[in-house]
Amino acid sequence: MSEQNWERALLEKLASEALVEQRRKRRWGIFFKCLGFVYVGVIILSALGLAAPQTLEVTKHTALVQLNGVIASDSLASADRINSSLKAAFESKDSVGVVLRINSPGGSPVQAGLIYDEMKRLRAKYPDKPLYAVVEEVCASGGYYVAAAADKIYVDKASLIGSIGVIMNGFGFTEAMKKVGVERRLITAGDNKAFLDPFTEQNAYQTEFARQMAQEIHKQFIQAVKDGRGERLKSGPDTFSGLVWTGQTGVEMGLADELGSLEGVARDVLKAEEILDYTEQESFAERFAKRVGVQFASGMRSVMPSVGWGEPLFK
Repeated sequence: MSEQNWERALLEKLASEALVEQRRKRRWGIFFKCLGFVYVGVIILSALGLAAPQTLEVTKHTALVQLNGVIASDSLASADRINSSLKAAFESKDSVGVVLRINSPGGSPVQAGLIYDEMKRLRAKYPDKPLYAVVEEVCASGGYYVAAAADKIYVDKASLIGSIGVIMNGFGFTEAMKKVGVERRLITAGDNKAFLDPFTEQNAYQTEFARQMAQEIHKQFIQAVKDGRGERLKSGPDTFSGLVWTGQTGVEMGLADELGSLEGVARDVLKAEEILDYTEQESFAERFAKRVGVQFASGMRSVMPSVGWGEPLFK
């Protein structure tokens, strides 16, 4: 074979081997990409609760429902989520009792009232299955409204409980507008349609109307606490004033029953040391939507600031 033919054959062989190696790399690349997509898909499906359910052996246990954060219709502590979780906990044939662990500063009186009513209903429907509230750091205002519906309330000696009151708040900008030279142009149909508008002078009639509304809701709150606590409550002049007390003082006042923790109640009271959490969790889709929503709202606030009179809150 001539030198020229030998060089040509060598080049063709090298080119062929390079092509084979390139194809091999491409196939492995496609394989690993597909494997990656499958892995990500499994994670997403699992987060969305669409993957195949796992078999879980359940024995006699303490059913746990957690109420954390502000009680509101759009929060994890909404009545829809908490009531759904409580219902599942009570319906379980293997739960010997239900513990509602509360760590909340309060929130919407409507949402708190809905949870309170559902707790009463479930207690009546399942009279042999006790419902206990266990307080950690804070169980104030709307959080305490909810706790009052439990058979017993357990607290830590340093927990903060109480704040049996109602607050409605807002801001007034009329003086600032005068200094800046801003004119408020407001058109309404109905004398009180611009109820307590922060950009107009305070209206005595509307202010008094709002105060009476807060007092009405406060009376509902007080009655719910009295109904829930019964003769255990030792009412004093400050009991319903909105003050907050430590867990130790709360026990002395009858706002709580005993000092205790989740583990202690499960072990010593319900005699079911195994704890199973029935709290409805936030899905991946909800977390993603919420993050997008927060970013969008943050951007909108930066260009369209808005301050108004707040809704009644248990705070």
